[in-house]
Amino acid sequence: MKTATRTSRFDSLEQEAYLNLWRTYDRLKLLEEEMFAAFDLSAQQYNSLRLLQAVHPATMPTSALGNKLISRAPDMTRLLDRLEERGLVHRERRSENRRVVEVGITAAGLQLLGHLANTVRDCHQRQLGHLTDKDLKQLIGLLHAVRHPHEDQNSIWSREQT
Repeated sequence: MKTATRTSRFDSLEQEAYLNLWRTYDRLKLLEEEMFAAFDLSAQQYNSLRLLQAVHPATMPTSALGNKLISRAPDMTRLLDRLEERGLVHRERRSENRRVVEVGITAAGLQLLGHLANTVRDCHQRQLGHLTDKDLKQLIGLLHAVRHPHEDQNSIWSREQT
């Protein structure tokens, strides 16, 4: 008796893994977008505010901020324009180098992050709270291994996160 062979929807295991990553990202991103929409923010804007909070009260060059973001921001100027219009960040040019624009978080930006802290934590719980700590650590390790050969060596993401 001959067993039926399964016809795969995928061309390769690599394609199946990649498309599963993409689908997972899409499902998790939907929860995040719903949460941030209530605050008229994007995930990129939130990430920018968090990075600026980490250096507060100092500022950082716009280019450095762009390099630290989780995902590429093709138009940092527009992203920062929107945050500045809301009074969440401030920008200034240094007199010693007028080409460099420094950006910092304002008191209103810090207040918004404080207000968002529990909401963001709850969102992450909804996204991944069904996994055990062991599963989460294994997932983090696997994602790092997948990303590692494609990461810029100077990126904070090229080092294993713990």
